Amino acid sequence: MNHPARLLTIALVLALLGLGAWHWREAWMPADPPAATAPGVGPVVASPPASAAAAASQPAVRHPIDAVSAADGSEPAASAPAAPPTLENSLARLFGQELIATIFQTDDFARRVAATVDNLGREKAPARLWPLHPPAGRFTARKEGEAEVIAADNFVRYARHMALVEKTDLRQVVALYKRFYPQFQQAYEELGYPGRHFNDRVVEVIDLLLATPEPVAPVAVRPPVVQGPIQPQQPWLLYEFAEPTAQAMPAGAQLMMRMGVDNQRRLKVRLVELRRLLTRS
Repeated sequence: MNHPARLLTIALVLALLGLGAWHWREAWMPADPPAATAPGVGPVVASPPASAAAAASQPAVRHPIDAVSAADGSEPAASAPAAPPTLENSLARLFGQELIATIFQTDDFARRVAATVDNLGREKAPARLWPLHPPAGRFTARKEGEAEVIAADNFVRYARHMALVEKTDLRQVVALYKRFYPQFQQAYEELGYPGRHFNDRVVEVIDLLLATPEPVAPVAVRPPVVQGPIQPQQPWLLYEFAEPTAQAMPAGAQLMMRMGVDNQRRLKVRLVELRRLLTRS
């Protein structure tokens, strides 16, 4: 299994899910369209609506959010550089260089966030696009009778990232998100959603994560049967849920299921607060 002041901008608590683990099949399978291509390869740029009628068909903005300037207090004036700050520099000031170097993937950061948030509501959320590095270690299962279930050791791997989530000042994170919102909006539109509002997608995905059921028993998993003489060298990447309804869940809900009930509950508390900050007028 593969696998989100302080967590990141909008991938923030969401991306914490990605820390969730090396999602079993994500390292082997590409994302379905219109998911983004890998950073550095070039964005998928969609054409604008061809007519006024097409533009008029765009859904209404449900959760408007306005970009703000440095005057909003998201960064101390004394630390402001002479030149306009970049998103990457602002992240470093908010989270510190050590975390930026060890947890974050800041190259093409806005597009990583936009792609990850969108993909959490889809079938797969490829780890190569995450704005955070996954936790150390690998997915493990244990025997329970005739079945295999997710081992409790997997949940411990989230400890450092969950501590980061819980000490994060989400107001500062959202202030940074608002300040650089045009970059996230542009990155989202380049995924193939011209005229769509990124913050609406963020709230939609948060709601999806909050609706994830909490397992009442150890979660059963299974390695897929590999036909032929060549067996995978990393079989732990190929595990999937044994229960069809769980396997059919979107990537974000699957990540929540794999985190363990305690981590899932703690993360939901932060998601509720994040949603409130992103939707209040």
